Amino acid sequence: MSIEILTLIMLGSMIVLLIIGLPLAFVTGIIAFGFALFLYGPLALPLIASRIYGFVSVYALIAVPMFVFMASVLERSGIARDLFGAMHVLAGNLRGGLAIQTMAVAVLMAAMTGIIGGEIVLLGLVALPQMLRLNYDRNLAIGTVCAGGGLGTMIPPSIVLIFYGLTAQVSIGDLFLATVIPGLLLAGIYIAYILIRCYINPDLGPPAPVENRDLSYSEKMKMVRDILLPVLVVVMVLGSIYGGIASVSEAAGMGVIGVIFCTWIRKELKWQLIRESLHQTMMTCGVILWLVFGATALIGVYNLMGGIDFVKSLMTGLPFPPIVILLIMMAILLVLGFFIDWIGIMMLTMPVFVPIVVEMGYDPVWFGILFCMNMQISYLSPPFGPAAFYLKGVAPPEITLQDIYNSLWPFMALQILALAIVMMFPQLALWLPSLAYPN
Repeated sequence: MSIEILTLIMLGSMIVLLIIGLPLAFVTGIIAFGFALFLYGPLALPLIASRIYGFVSVYALIAVPMFVFMASVLERSGIARDLFGAMHVLAGNLRGGLAIQTMAVAVLMAAMTGIIGGEIVLLGLVALPQMLRLNYDRNLAIGTVCAGGGLGTMIPPSIVLIFYGLTAQVSIGDLFLATVIPGLLLAGIYIAYILIRCYINPDLGPPAPVENRDLSYSEKMKMVRDILLPVLVVVMVLGSIYGGIASVSEAAGMGVIGVIFCTWIRKELKWQLIRESLHQTMMTCGVILWLVFGATALIGVYNLMGGIDFVKSLMTGLPFPPIVILLIMMAILLVLGFFIDWIGIMMLTMPVFVPIVVEMGYDPVWFGILFCMNMQISYLSPPFGPAAFYLKGVAPPEITLQDIYNSLWPFMALQILALAIVMMFPQLALWLPSLAYPN
């Protein structure tokens, strides 16, 4: 049976199993083992097991539960809530100031945790009610929370970049450096959009009331502490990586120590908080690992069938310049993002796409940043759009899921704009790595 027919059967089987409601991790695992047994017999199963073991035994993977644990502690402590309150005062009488400082808090939280779920929940609990209370435009407030919460994909230490580095065999440190400017660029585009809209129509984002900004000296000093503690965590994590003091995994451990220390300083460190955070970390990492197991097995079997070489020859044989092939890849990732989580998309596509990208002469670090920016869009896009579901879980009951999706379209357009800018100007991503590691 030809590889073309086998590829169609594999894709058709995946679509059918997903439609009937099986989780992606089980779908990929079932298809992998089914094709392995059918084509090669039981002797192929140890090869799948060794491939999975080879991936999950990588030392850098230790960073993932560390960053998830940091996010869990932040979610349960008052650090993020007080950080928001402190920056709310700093926003002053700026139009749209509350939305802008929500975006600033999102950047800081992303730099502490590297994941998006906890960010959106926290901002939905703290920032969204405040903006609605001050009569902010509801669509602007919802879009700000979801788009800002999704920055955990782009701002280092990003778990998405850690998995991309392991999958594409690219330096995670290079990826962290490469994503700094694109991540800040995206946040800057969001802020510019909020400012422009609020200055055109001040009713969309009125400034904070004067009484909220008229504080005593002691209250202001407390707010300075509330800002300095999260900044300390960011410096411990990113400073140790960029300063060459620690690897990504070691820096993640430093971040855990920093968050626990900050929680202790605030007298919020309790056994119940640690226990609940550890439980959530185990649950989250368990889901991620099952997805990794299934996708790694499927790609391993497909590679054994010669499928990756087939796709590579198919795409490089197209009568298009490399940039068009790159755009086709971006379109495929965009469509997959409507239905599949980022870890599944990455594990299924990157082993195929990255060798093609390298053969076309593009930098895999740059492509990794493009992938993360594409996943930003997938976090907001219906019908999957996990950001919308995270926010719906904590939003006021009068806000429907349809209301949330209607609020996200302008921010998705801004994400596409940022993606296009980084595609046109690769040095936005490659400049910092070139400074750190000159040829």
